[in-house]
Amino acid sequence: MSLREQDQSPRPTTQERRFVAAGAIAAAGLLALAPAAHAEDQIPAVPAPAASADSTTAAAVYDPIEGFNRGSFKVGMGLDKALFSPIAHGYIAVTPKVVRTGVSNAVYNLGEPNTIMNHVLQGKPKRAMRSTTRFIVNSTVGVLGLFDVAAKMHLPPRGADFGQTFGVWGAGPGAYLYVPGMGPLNVRDGVGRALDIVTDPVSLYVGGFSTDFGKARTGVTIVDLRAATDPAFHALEDAADPYVTTRSAYSQYRDAIVREATGAAEDLPDFDAPLPSPAPAPKP
Repeated sequence: MSLREQDQSPRPTTQERRFVAAGAIAAAGLLALAPAAHAEDQIPAVPAPAASADSTTAAAVYDPIEGFNRGSFKVGMGLDKALFSPIAHGYIAVTPKVVRTGVSNAVYNLGEPNTIMNHVLQGKPKRAMRSTTRFIVNSTVGVLGLFDVAAKMHLPPRGADFGQTFGVWGAGPGAYLYVPGMGPLNVRDGVGRALDIVTDPVSLYVGGFSTDFGKARTGVTIVDLRAATDPAFHALEDAADPYVTTRSAYSQYRDAIVREATGAAEDLPDFDAPLPSPAPAPKP
């Protein structure tokens, strides 16, 4: 199965859920400050990694400060339990699903300019043009992005972020990090996320996070993301080692994100192909 560009890809919220449903996010919060395009994942049509910790993959992840990261993980989970989880559950309880979908669409649409910029930096003009068209159509006909009209016009979302862009140009992931309030990262994605925030065209245009719009956007994005990822937090409760599950799934997912952008392919067995005929027995 190839990870190269396809005409069909999941909706932004589905991409986010795939990311976190694998246990890749263990805290919301400041993660939502980055444009929604990354997350996701960000995020292209790639299979989600299993929600269990794979020992081989876990061993391959460079985690030189695991002791510190485990402590940060506990702090992040505690922060979520005390703050983000109650807010998200209240939001889910009082808000119809159709409204939540519209909010998710609008949040993603505000991240499209950042997506466009990264497509250009990755040398993908066709994707940049499609994302530009998506932003124009959804911002106008789609009522400020509440409705994903562009997807119905065969213009599916195709996320991109600076972490992915660095990977496209050969940067390795570096050491694994866990930051309370931001969740799992690696050095490459941490630097990329910082650039996602400070170069976000929408934020720069409206005057940054200190404006009323900036504060409202940040708050809505945090609540939307935490609500969308709620099943992931429940899944982590059943993991033998939630920290390793999170680390492994995050690393697998981000690796797939970069391979998709570079056109790399995964060769998977074709289960629909007929079994080969047995070789004839040698004659005595």
